[in-house]
Amino acid sequence: MISRLSLFALLLTATSSGSLRAQGGGAVVTQRVTGVPAMASTRGPLDIRVVYPKWEDIVDARDTSFIFGSVGNGAARVTVNGYGAFVWPNGAWFAWIPFPQGTDSVMQFTIVARAGRDSASLIYPARRIVRYRPPVTGPWIDSTSLAPTGRVWWPVGEYVPLSVRAAPGAAVRVLFPDGAALPLFPDSAPAELPWGIRAFGRDSTRWERPIDRTRYRGVLRGRTVGEDPGRILPMDTAAAPRDTGVLVVEAVLGSDTARVRWPLQLGLLDTLPQGAVLDDDPLGEGGTDGLTVGRAVPDATYHWFFPPGTTALVSGRENAFLRLALSATSSAWVPVREAAPLPLGAPLPRARVGFVTMRPLADRVEVRIPVARRVPYGVTEEGHTLVLRLYGAYGDPNWIRYGGTDSAVASVEWSQATSDEVVFRFELAGPLWGYRLRWDQEDLLLDLRRTPAIDRAHPLRDRLIVVDPGHPPVGATGPLGLKEPVATLAVARQLAAMLEKAGARVVMTRTDDSPVGLVPRIRLADSLSAELLVSIHANALPDGVNPFVNNGSSAYYFFPHSLPLAREIQRALLKELGLRDLGVGRGNLALVRTPWMPAVLVEGLFIMLPDQEAALASPEGQRRYAQAVYEGIESFLESAASP
Repeated sequence: MISRLSLFALLLTATSSGSLRAQGGGAVVTQRVTGVPAMASTRGPLDIRVVYPKWEDIVDARDTSFIFGSVGNGAARVTVNGYGAFVWPNGAWFAWIPFPQGTDSVMQFTIVARAGRDSASLIYPARRIVRYRPPVTGPWIDSTSLAPTGRVWWPVGEYVPLSVRAAPGAAVRVLFPDGAALPLFPDSAPAELPWGIRAFGRDSTRWERPIDRTRYRGVLRGRTVGEDPGRILPMDTAAAPRDTGVLVVEAVLGSDTARVRWPLQLGLLDTLPQGAVLDDDPLGEGGTDGLTVGRAVPDATYHWFFPPGTTALVSGRENAFLRLALSATSSAWVPVREAAPLPLGAPLPRARVGFVTMRPLADRVEVRIPVARRVPYGVTEEGHTLVLRLYGAYGDPNWIRYGGTDSAVASVEWSQATSDEVVFRFELAGPLWGYRLRWDQEDLLLDLRRTPAIDRAHPLRDRLIVVDPGHPPVGATGPLGLKEPVATLAVARQLAAMLEKAGARVVMTRTDDSPVGLVPRIRLADSLSAELLVSIHANALPDGVNPFVNNGSSAYYFFPHSLPLAREIQRALLKELGLRDLGVGRGNLALVRTPWMPAVLVEGLFIMLPDQEAALASPEGQRRYAQAVYEGIESFLESAASP
């Protein structure tokens, strides 16, 4: 473990954006971070408060992480478990320290504050994720690492991958009730970094990844395990599967042996085809976005977006996720609760894709593609090209009609990429502003949005822009208690006023502190056919990521046609606020997953850091944040205007 003194020196070095000086066991910030307004000084009685983590939070940190709050006196010295914390003039404190280790789910922090002759202390408990800690010697098996577990349905001729963590150098095998044994083999690889560091860590050259020699893998094919898990569809409401004890994994090291039961029910799929039809609102309750999300593997990021009525063959299931065979070579995982069974044994024939027609409209080009049934599809963007892939289909578009002399779509090409995948390539005359797809009976309608007519001299004039003050519900909280929804609403109001003064038409997704869900925000922008969607946020980091070296400004997008807007806003943030450049990122965030318009989520400042929280609480800091976003929007529209 790093010593208290060396750790504190490391933090002083890392915090290069401000001037810090040590004071005994703590540090007092004597100069604000460049680029945000100065904060007021507080000299009150000592009052230790913790903002994060709260008892309801479950901390997910392996060794070192952060804890922060306020102390009531900006001249105080604060220590947490003997490690120095930074204290800002307004009385906010922040500590990046080694967290208590052990196997218990509750940690304990001793927080001590001193200011002159005054002192205060607080014993503070917090909960954490409990991870398996192997013994120092002898064989062991991490029962939390077994994969897969639960109920699994799999084709009889396809291998099921098995994985477990066990003692390095052990002989590991799976034992079946009939006496058969299946060996698992070592799979040494660099240890995986926590997701937060992968997503937000800035200095990858310092990431230490020791070789992990504890992972063992194998494959199983053609046999059931445990009790029959039942029909793959429809979804049932059964509780978690019982541990029937029929499968055991064993690790032998020297003369010692460790064994654990493997809670798995594995059923083999019927040879008859099982089709499914998708609907993200099976109970008709409303409040959904009308799309079933497809993933490359269970719990992975979003990749496909399937509207209601999409049909496909089922090729497997793992607990709450269903695998669909989109084509002979492509598959996607979707939530089981959003799939209803078609009659068992009823085949899904390949769908014929017929003549394509285009209809030029004022704001878009409507492309009508006849398809014999509602097949799954996927869309990708490649510069000025949009690629539409239809699965489970064959092409027969003898005619592709452009609909007059309109030049928004320069050309359309199609190909039979595989025996059951049809691909259309739409080459556009200019940048893609947005697109959307929907079914009209068995015709697929693709709308390709035109770039609006922008006056280069007055780029904001008549533009319809939706401004979203991020949250509530939820949201981050700063050390002095400033809540993210309060800060983002203040910034959004200033931004809206700036945009309207320049001639834009602005609609805000909320104008008070009432909670607004994510889907209604997106639906509002889509229903208005807004030309831009900008969501304002204040950042915070996941547990275990050092905010002293990973804070700054950033902007996020999802679809490639939103990237230019994100870049312009990011440039303006850096110029106006002067914080670190965390860059532009593609993020799987709801507010930027609307393809109909350029949509960007902005993280201008870190509310979890005291100086940036103070900036977000001040009218001047709010104005500068709003000014940066305004300038980014204006610059983007200028570049998009016709010469």
